[in-house]
Amino acid sequence: MTELSNPTLSPMAATAPGPRPRASRRGDGRLAVAGLIALTVVPLIGGAVRLTELFTGADVTSANARFFDAPTPVILHIFAASGYGVLGAFQFARGFRRRRPGWHRVSGRLLVPLGLVVALSGLWMTLFYAVPAVDRGFVAGMRVGFSSVMALSIVLGLAAVLRRDIARHRAWMIRAYAIAMGAGTQAFTHVPWFLTVGEVDATGRALAMGAGWAINLLVAEWVIRRGAPRGRSLTPVRRP
Repeated sequence: MTELSNPTLSPMAATAPGPRPRASRRGDGRLAVAGLIALTVVPLIGGAVRLTELFTGADVTSANARFFDAPTPVILHIFAASGYGVLGAFQFARGFRRRRPGWHRVSGRLLVPLGLVVALSGLWMTLFYAVPAVDRGFVAGMRVGFSSVMALSIVLGLAAVLRRDIARHRAWMIRAYAIAMGAGTQAFTHVPWFLTVGEVDATGRALAMGAGWAINLLVAEWVIRRGAPRGRSLTPVRRP
């Protein structure tokens, strides 16, 4: 913002209309935060239902037996994913970050372990749970792949910020968050299949799951490129 106390400006010049600051034109990120939190609602509800089953001793069925047999991974996954999804959304609040400059660093120290727990617990559940038939084969392969890429993205993002390579840190962390938010988008990509076919088979499941991750990563790359300085590559920020 223009400093009104600048002695080189007359009162009229200080109040004269002119181009609005770049941050004002682009907004403070409130809509982005609201949209991302809304995207977490369905996974949060599903996680709450699963936790209720586990902690209240619901009837064990073929659909939930694996969670009762080994509850720790799914409990860790639900709590970590909930915190990661909500806390991570506020990283996109430009106005909030300007008012509280220490927020990004403090929350980042929480987001890194939360994100790794999300990715690694998801990987464990895919490899060791007895999953339904529709979640085997290609779907299981995608889950292994995206969980691994998410964990790798977080590690690369952490390594980048330790080198003060802020641009690459931002890019890798956005990609990791996009993968984690796939569960929210997949709740919507399943809808067309339900409406047209009625029952989701292995093919429909794979298409819906893959579409959710693909949409999120495409949006992530758009956000990364939109926020990068024009005419410059993602190069390290060197400080003396």
